[in-house]
Parts: sequence; structure tokens; C-alpha cells
Amino acid sequence: MKALIFAAGLGTRLKPITDTMPKALVPVGGRPLIEHVSRKLKASGVESAVVNVHHFADMIQEWVEAQDIMPMEVSDERELLLETGGGVFHARPCLEGCGRFLIHNVDIISDLDIGWFASQVREDAVATLLVSDRKTSRYLLFDPETMRLVGWTNVTTGEIRSPYPDLDMTKCLKMAFSGIHIMSDTVFAALEEYAREKYQGVSSPRFPIMDFYLDACARYGIYGVAAEGLRLVDVGKFDTLEAAEGVLRDLEMTEGK
Repeated sequence: MKALIFAAGLGTRLKPITDTMPKALVPVGGRPLIEHVSRKLKASGVESAVVNVHHFADMIQEWVEAQDIMPMEVSDERELLLETGGGVFHARPCLEGCGRFLIHNVDIISDLDIGWFASQVREDAVATLLVSDRKTSRYLLFDPETMRLVGWTNVTTGEIRSPYPDLDMTKCLKMAFSGIHIMSDTVFAALEEYAREKYQGVSSPRFPIMDFYLDACARYGIYGVAAEGLRLVDVGKFDTLEAAEGVLRDLEMTEGK
């Protein structure tokens, strides 16, 4: 399997560290975030990776060229940060034809068994999202019987987004997204259709992948897979750095047994 590592973000919540380096190179437990993610992917059977770059792109590219974990190539967003959906679409030349590929945010540290996650992907799935039952303000909504995505809600503001106008949220399963998903490369035809409808004439459209998912989930197989007991840290703020180091220490102890 191939992977796409999202590493282009500005890392604004980790300022002032990210005033001088990209979030991907912020050290956690003595190693940069991108190294932790890359080694986890390699250990899970991922054979090669694409890394998208924007903020301090040269620094990430230098790391990619120097590392010896696995073959890697860069998807260049130096001119314009394309967000997650635009980032996937822009990486099409690197990913089309590879079958299924994993997407992993560079700032996610977890104890996920990626092989197990890949084994849960359905044949008709265009995208499969790793989700968990953790507390957050924004939830994805799933059909509890099929785990097919049907919507999204912000429980703080009461906002609901869904392609189903008569959606009854009380009958939906609310789950938190993890920043890890698996796509079939058939997604690129769907993304092209979406971009043509929403961003006509724009060669490199900029949009969040969740906007695409919520638009397309009524037409394509977009599913959730729930990981029970998942330990996951989004290393987006200073107060999560210590928690991420704790997860890494526990993983090292487990692997050492």
C-alpha cells in the first residue's frame, strides 16, 4: 500500500515553534513527527509515501531526501496551500493507479494497528474513515447499521450538514474523526467531478476533504470504521506534546516485550 502524509499545514497552534520550522519537523520524544508517522507506516507494510508540502517546504523536502525509511516523493503546494481535499486532488499524479492508499495526518500519534484498519475496508468503499467514540465538538454522523457516512454536526453551535434533507440525527451514530483514512484511487474521478461542479475553471482547487465527503456520501461508498480503545493524540497544541510522548513511550514498551 502507498500512503499520503499530510504535512503542508501552517501549524499555527504550535507557534512560536512553527515560526522557524514546519509542524512535521517538531520533535516529540527526540524525533520529528514525520519520522514517527513514517516509521509506523513502514512497520505496517506501507511500501512508499507521498508527502505534501507548503509551510517551510524546503525543510521537509530536505528531510524526505535524507531519510532512508522508505521511498518518498513530494507533492508540492508551495504556491498555494490547498487544504486536505485539494491536497489529495493535487497528489493525483503520485497516487492514481496504486489501488488503495492510506492518508495520515503528520500530527497524529496513535496506537492504531494499521493492518487491522486496512482489513476493515469494504469492496465498494471509495473512502474509509477511522473514527472513535471520543469527546469532541464536531462529530461525523453514520448510519448505525451500515456505518455509511450520512452527515456532520457541531454540537456546540447546533450546525448539521448532510446531503439528506430529512436526516434524523437522533437515529445516527456520532463518532469523532481521527485524521486517518483509506481511499481507493477511484476517488479521483469523484474528486474531479466535485471540483468541476464547485470550482469550475480552477486548475488546483482549494477545499477540505470533509466538504467532499459530505457532498459525495449520498452517491459513493464512504464508510466509518470504529476503533475501540484507540489511543490517539492530535499534536496540535503545546498541551498535547506531553501526551504524545506518553503514547510513544507505551508503544516502545509494548514493542519491546
